[in-house]
Amino acid sequence: MMDILKELVEIAGERVSASPSERYCYRGDASQVFGHPEFVIRPESTNQVSRILRLCNENLVPVTARGAGTGLSGGCSPVKGGVVLDTSGMNRIVEIDIENQQVIVEPGVIAEDLNLHLHPYGFFFPPDPGSMAMCTIGGMIANNSSGMRCVKYGTVREYILDLEVALADGRVIHTGKKVLKSSAGYDLTRLFVGSEGTLGIITKAALKLAPLPKTRKLILSFFEQADIASQAVIKVFSEGITPSACEILDKTTLSVLKLCDSHLAIDEEGDMILFEVDGTETSTDEAARQIVEICKPLALSSRIVSGSEMKGIWAARRLVGASISRLDPQKTRVYMGEDVGVPLKEMPTLIRRVQQIAGKLNIPAMKYGHIGDGNLHVALFIDVSDELEWEKLRYAADKIHRAALDLGGTVSSEHGIGLARAKYLPEQLGADAFSVMHSIKIALDPKGILNPGKMGFD
Repeated sequence: MMDILKELVEIAGERVSASPSERYCYRGDASQVFGHPEFVIRPESTNQVSRILRLCNENLVPVTARGAGTGLSGGCSPVKGGVVLDTSGMNRIVEIDIENQQVIVEPGVIAEDLNLHLHPYGFFFPPDPGSMAMCTIGGMIANNSSGMRCVKYGTVREYILDLEVALADGRVIHTGKKVLKSSAGYDLTRLFVGSEGTLGIITKAALKLAPLPKTRKLILSFFEQADIASQAVIKVFSEGITPSACEILDKTTLSVLKLCDSHLAIDEEGDMILFEVDGTETSTDEAARQIVEICKPLALSSRIVSGSEMKGIWAARRLVGASISRLDPQKTRVYMGEDVGVPLKEMPTLIRRVQQIAGKLNIPAMKYGHIGDGNLHVALFIDVSDELEWEKLRYAADKIHRAALDLGGTVSSEHGIGLARAKYLPEQLGADAFSVMHSIKIALDPKGILNPGKMGFD
């Protein structure tokens, strides 16, 4: 492996490192999946990425792409060693083209930074993951990220017009054009969205933009039980109302957030649904009132908020993933069984099953997430020094994944498969569909150098 170090340095200079301390820092993401790379490389151009891939392909060296490392599935963990290709330094906003409602960016651009640049033009990039202040556009595309506002605006795949991709052998292709629609050949753009770096390395992206709404309002509805709350959500959607966001925060989650932020202005008790509506002043007023009326027969209470109170509540919502330790400092949140999704009408059943699984094993669990599109995040936390608790946690996570599959759902709605959920993918897709996926992998990466070991591929 060290034989190619000189050639890598010729390509990327001091942006190549074999330092043990740096290699350690790149061994994983926010999951429990870790690897040990031989080299870390921070390319600064498409040309460098192409040359590095060509060299690694010729020498059978694994290459794992990485953005900000905020993933939760082991997607950027170099489990087969080799090279970690950190594209976070390729972070230029190449062109803002408002006339064509799009922007061209490099993969290392931070999602929140992009929207800050777009705000003066009156546009935004709608996908809104909880890690928006840290995650990169390249990572979002690789995992087809979504977040809180995808219930109305859709996931990342709806906003990708063209990708510049470096293939395993170093060739560079474009998957689309800057047009807003096309019916020309296979949809290669969609093929690379969600491929988690197993088919190629994204080096540029043309993104479609959406106009900023004139106003937003937030409805807080409280319910005696989480499954009753999910029934109210179904009723709202059945009446033809599509909120711009629809989140669930159960009682445990709310108590944690209040510990984190003593100024959080939520005095009500119960499991809470956040319904956000956006649009014009008139349309949001009407939609908010309708939601309150629809929820009234099931809710303990509902109220409409806006302005600074709304901003504070959304800021608190973004703290959920990191706040769990405040409930019990002796325990740690472990990201397993935490990103399942089911058809909307199955959400009450999924919530009940999760409650039963956690209760039977006596594992504390927070339930929160994007309930409007059937995506539930389950925060399980344990004493990580206790092996028995680890065993219980793994068993609970497996049961949660299988509950989602039993209900016609998915083991990952937005965080990706990586290695953490790889064993479930053939079961979710079916053997024949997984075989087709594997054939595509072999066609584009015949030597298997791109992110090996992920998504069920060796």
